[in-house]
Parts: sequence; structure tokens; C-alpha cells
Amino acid sequence: MINLNKPKYIQAVKSLVGGDIGGFSDGPISALRFHSGQTPPSEEAIQAKLKELQNDYDAKKYQRDRAEAYPPLEEQMDLLFHGGIDALKAELKKTKDKFPKP
Repeated sequence: MINLNKPKYIQAVKSLVGGDIGGFSDGPISALRFHSGQTPPSEEAIQAKLKELQNDYDAKKYQRDRAEAYPPLEEQMDLLFHGGIDALKAELKKTKDKFPKP
């Protein structure tokens, strides 16, 4: 599945503690509630994880661009029905060529 949303502070915290936490905040860490057994990560660890998530998000820009550029599913199914698999592949290849995988 393509992640269309930029990474957020709370996502970094959740990935570091390995589960759900309480609160809907983009920081500071004191605004979040941790469940029993969870150790709040350091701000340094959160920022490092956030940078990692942002780098991954940036590297997948081509996926987000393709998702917006592909024809709607209804049009793809119509093309498949009327033109066959080769016609569908040719149409999808236009988008893949426009937004190549790095």
C-alpha cells in the first residue's frame, strides 16, 4: 500500500515503542501517554526515526506520482475488456515510463 501522508512525530514514536500509544500529538513526548511496559524513547531517537521515515517517504515519490496518474480502475477494466491485456499493459506502461522507479 502506498503511504500518501508525510511521516509524523507520533508515527516515529509508535514505531520505536513497538505498539500503540495514547494521544494525538506531534510532540513533545510529554504530551503522549505510554502503556504499561512501554519505555518512552529519547528525543534523539525519535528525530533519527523521523528522519528515516522521511527518507523512505521521499524515496517513494514515484509511487505516489504513479498512483495519481494511473487511469481510474473503471477505465482500466474497460480497456482490459475491449482491448485485452496487451492494451492495458501499454496504457499502464505510459505512466510507469513517465514516473520511473529510481
